[in-house]
Amino acid sequence: MPATPEMLYQYLAALNIETRLYEHPPLGTVEESRQLRGDIPGGHCKNLFLRTKKKDSWLVVTLEDRQINLKALARRLGVGAFSFGRPSRLLEHLGVSPGEVTPFALINDVDCRVKVALDQEMLTYHPLNYHPLVNTATLSLSPENLLVFIRSCDHEPTILPL
Repeated sequence: MPATPEMLYQYLAALNIETRLYEHPPLGTVEESRQLRGDIPGGHCKNLFLRTKKKDSWLVVTLEDRQINLKALARRLGVGAFSFGRPSRLLEHLGVSPGEVTPFALINDVDCRVKVALDQEMLTYHPLNYHPLVNTATLSLSPENLLVFIRSCDHEPTILPL
C-alpha cells in the first residue's frame, strides 16, 4: 500500500523536517495551480515522471515555468531518449496518479527504481512547494529539507541546471 499524506507527515516529523500545509481544491496541472493556489509563498514546482527506452524511470523536479527539452535532458543525463511514463507505471513505482506527482512520492519507492533529477535553480527558492501525495494540498519546506527527505528515501538526486 502506498503511503498516505498522514504517513508522510509522520515521516517528515520523525526527520525533524519543518513544513507548512496549505489545503485547496484539487490542482492537477501547473495552470490550475497558478489560478487556484492563492498566495502560497516560495518556489512552485512541477514534477515529470519519465522513462527511457531501457525502461528506467526518472522523476524530474523543476520550477513550474521551466520549459524542459526532453531530448536535451536525456543527452545531459546520458540516458538516451525520454518519454512520459504511463499512469500505471507511475502508480506502480511512486504510488500516485497523474496530477499528484511529487518528490514526496519517493517514500513509496522502497526498491529505488526511480532516479531523481533536480533543477539547480529551484533549490535557491525558499520555501519549495509540492503536493503531499494528493493534489488537494501543498506542503512547503526548505530546499535543504527536501534533500534530507530525498536522501532519507535512499535516493541520491542528480542536481543540474535546467
